[in-house]
Amino acid sequence: MTEETPPIVELAEWFQTAPGEYVLAWERAQFDAMVADVFGYYAWQVGLADIDLLRANRMPFKGWVGSQMPTPGQAASWQGCVVARPDALPFESQSLDLLVLPHAFECTDAPHDVLREAERVLVPEGRLVISGFNPWSLWGARNRMPGMEPWLPHPPSAQVSLPRLKDWLKLLSFDVEPGRFGCYTPACRTEKWLRRWHFMEAYGRRWWALGGAVYIVSAVKRVASMRLIGPAWKTSRRKRARAASVAVNRQAGAGKP
Repeated sequence: MTEETPPIVELAEWFQTAPGEYVLAWERAQFDAMVADVFGYYAWQVGLADIDLLRANRMPFKGWVGSQMPTPGQAASWQGCVVARPDALPFESQSLDLLVLPHAFECTDAPHDVLREAERVLVPEGRLVISGFNPWSLWGARNRMPGMEPWLPHPPSAQVSLPRLKDWLKLLSFDVEPGRFGCYTPACRTEKWLRRWHFMEAYGRRWWALGGAVYIVSAVKRVASMRLIGPAWKTSRRKRARAASVAVNRQAGAGKP
């Protein structure tokens, strides 16, 4: 029996193909813009050890977590590396300021558990950034065609659409920002044809904004603030004092002609 390759490894290999590099260039730019102004102390990336999507962030500690220990060359880019599943992160509750999940849902069978774990480890006002393949794009349609060679590194059943992801995040009390879509070119395997169809990026953003092959979304963890309630006797004293002053004023007014 042959050992199956973990999904995250398949994704890393796919990013070395021409369409993978095309997607990665777009995703790098989006991650850079979304994490650049996120402040705190601890930032972690889940998966893809050889692709630093936290490079634009300025936190003092940036670590990586994944299913397999990275090579020494990959590990040199991080302040720390941890082997763990995305749905069972070995971090204390409310201990991370920033967590990025590049294509995490396509690499797990428990997307809800991944989100719940992300909510647990993030501090209040902590930020979560997620990217994924859009099942309702030209690339997603190409991947669902029966009899066709698989186009994306994961089956369509592993893909989560952005509207559904937003609903899940809102149920966990995240404040979700508008998502971004990219890569509107048809499914081409060569860099030559990807360049020829590059003009579709401008048309796609204008006429078919939700049809990009990939998306990225950022969300902030919100925690309901507590309301401090003082002792009941203080409220009673204030009410009695106000009532007494009103009674005195009425008596004073009654004695005048």
